[in-house]
Amino acid sequence: MSISTPRIAFVIPCYNEEEALHVTAGVLRKKVETLSAAHAISAESSIIFVDDGSADATWNEIEQLHQEAPELFHGVKLAHNRGHQNALFAGLMHALDIGVDAAISMDADLQDDPNAADEMIERFRNGVEIVYGVRDSRETDTAFKRNTAHAFYSVMRWMGTETIPDHADYRLMGANALRALAEYGETNLFLRGIVPSLGFRTDKVYYQRGVRVAGESKYPLKKMISFAIEGITSFSVKPLSMITGLGVLSVVVGIIMLIYTLASVFSGHAVAGWGSMMCSLWLLGGMILVSLGIVGEYIGKIYMEVKRRPRFIVEKTV
Repeated sequence: MSISTPRIAFVIPCYNEEEALHVTAGVLRKKVETLSAAHAISAESSIIFVDDGSADATWNEIEQLHQEAPELFHGVKLAHNRGHQNALFAGLMHALDIGVDAAISMDADLQDDPNAADEMIERFRNGVEIVYGVRDSRETDTAFKRNTAHAFYSVMRWMGTETIPDHADYRLMGANALRALAEYGETNLFLRGIVPSLGFRTDKVYYQRGVRVAGESKYPLKKMISFAIEGITSFSVKPLSMITGLGVLSVVVGIIMLIYTLASVFSGHAVAGWGSMMCSLWLLGGMILVSLGIVGEYIGKIYMEVKRRPRFIVEKTV
């Protein structure tokens, strides 16, 4: 089934985006007006900014935008910084609550090309429920970031998690997909893994990723590593299976070292085995620590899930 003029909501998570917000709002406003004038989307379409507990004047900017165009600009203010994925989820659920036909999520820095939304909407009008925005190249990235990104997608694929390579969170989701997403009650959100697991008819739109319009990146190396760990431990139990493999390997190495030690004793060269014994102790100790670290990650996830704390608390909406 296709929708001729769907009601669309652009969902924009914001964290300390005071500098970029007016530029982003202007670009998206023009995009909505252009699509509406072409009867590609409904005139009731809107832009939802989600303030993820910003420390600057981001919320003040959102309120000002709402005052200028109350039907176009909506705002959701989280009471505390809950992270990009939770802020995005809050915006998507708000879009579902106001009755949109589809929501397009993208970052506030305009690195995601808004013009790709035209093709996303066209695919949705032709019956596609989820449309992924995929980068056509990573030429603008540093060699380190490009290689680590490819390594991440390879690891996720090896772990058995379905992800879309070179896709971040720029995507269109229809109302049916949003309702399905609302059924996921987990605390540790990794939308890049959850959305492909929903099913539905999907498609991809390729675009050239741009540069940030203002402000600084909110994803330094530390956060990128944390995000990668979150994705792996939220969707795969393979690391737990790896512990068993390490245990078997440790037993094999231990038997070899036992044979070597006995041979050293009987041949009168017991001192020579001291270095090997120390190496084996370090090896086993390292494996134990790695195993405990992996188990600890999963225990931490269980700890967060069983508490059933809310993903976010909305302080105010406009």
